[in-house]
Amino acid sequence: MPNRQRHFTAEVDAASGIVREQDGLQRRLSQRQLTMIAIGGAIGVGLFLGSSVTIELAGPGVIVTYLLSALIAMVVAYSLAEMAVVHPVSGSFGIYAEKYLSHWAGFCVRATYGLVQIIAIGAEVTAVAIYFAFWFPSVPGWTWVVLVSAGLVVVNSMQVGNFGEFEYWFAMIKVVAILAFIAVGLALITGLGSGHAIGLANLTQNGGFFPHGLRGVWLALTLAITSYMGVEVIAVTAGEAQEPEKSIPRAMRTIVFRLIFFYVFAIAVMLAMTPWNRTGSTSLSGSPFVRALATAGIPYAPSIMNLVVITAALSSANTNLYLSTRMLFSLSRGQYAPAWLSRLSSNGVPHRALAISAGGMVAAILLAIFAPKGAFLLLYGTAVAGMFFVWIVILLTHLRFRQSISRQTQKNLPLKLRAHPLPTLASIAAVAAIALSTFWVDGLRYTLVTFAPFLLVMSVVYGKYRNRSSKSGLK
Repeated sequence: MPNRQRHFTAEVDAASGIVREQDGLQRRLSQRQLTMIAIGGAIGVGLFLGSSVTIELAGPGVIVTYLLSALIAMVVAYSLAEMAVVHPVSGSFGIYAEKYLSHWAGFCVRATYGLVQIIAIGAEVTAVAIYFAFWFPSVPGWTWVVLVSAGLVVVNSMQVGNFGEFEYWFAMIKVVAILAFIAVGLALITGLGSGHAIGLANLTQNGGFFPHGLRGVWLALTLAITSYMGVEVIAVTAGEAQEPEKSIPRAMRTIVFRLIFFYVFAIAVMLAMTPWNRTGSTSLSGSPFVRALATAGIPYAPSIMNLVVITAALSSANTNLYLSTRMLFSLSRGQYAPAWLSRLSSNGVPHRALAISAGGMVAAILLAIFAPKGAFLLLYGTAVAGMFFVWIVILLTHLRFRQSISRQTQKNLPLKLRAHPLPTLASIAAVAAIALSTFWVDGLRYTLVTFAPFLLVMSVVYGKYRNRSSKSGLK
């Protein structure tokens, strides 16, 4: 098996003209750590807080919304896995876009992803402040933001293997909690142990399964799809993964199906437990999961679930800080950012890039002080348009990637997207249509409008640095 893998790697390098380079990062992340880091990055405020808005938009029909989002996420995940096995480098899809599309695309997708993750950090730590208000309504939100931010920087300063182990157990808490929530919900729905079955009536009452029609199901996609925007984490960690030819395909298969199970089943059970018009909300004043358990009247369950969603937000913010740091590191190594950003600490962490990434936390602290009610949606909404851009670039890159490698190389890929190129083309069209639909969703109406000037600024910055990047291969 090892000889076959070495042959595959050499064959791919020869076919694509790529010379692998050592970037100084340490390959210490195991497959189990990769999987849980990806789960930690994907299962966060999108499920535990953002689902308030998607439920309000679609009602019980949001179950269909999350299924549709899962199909698109699966195409993106498999596309990334194919490329990450061939090119297990720290810059991930930014490197792939530079190789197969253009230097401009490679720069812009890395810069966008880095910014999106920095914004997401601010959104996650702001969500923590919202959750703590469940217990301590009189304590200013910025207090929690400051404490959480300091702790996350410390964790990300650790050697990557220690970071991976910490995130593994952090993410495990929310996985166990979701499974426990599903189990408790099913017991209430079926009447197991309580004698009174809630049944599935809540899925059809209060306007029916589609209270806002298919339009609501579609508009909810604008936020539901962002809940799956975390599957790309495994590709980003490829530069620090042990045996990437083995670990990446296995981890990607695992993460996709686990996310589908967690999202779809958790949302379905929650909506069956309590009427959707009591769970959904556009105010983002707390987690709908906590509200569902409070409505069900289970002693202490709301407080336990609130602790879980706090852990979930911390886990996601922890992963986002890792991701933004690695993207800045990759931009620096690609000569698109100052060289000092790529310097490593003695334990192999790009500590200067980490310091810049922590800027999202500063933004969150300021917003928590001056705009505590609108801070979360402002941060989360701003990141949405950027992720639409990132996913479209990933899918376009995959089309060119498949055209560039030989039939034999395609045949030997350990994980492959079937019926190519139809799924990739369909997903590009779907993501573009969903992005345009943000104009009809409150809180997201101006996300594309605000992203356009940012893309222009990135193009100007790219023009400044392009003369410094003259290599034609991977950086």
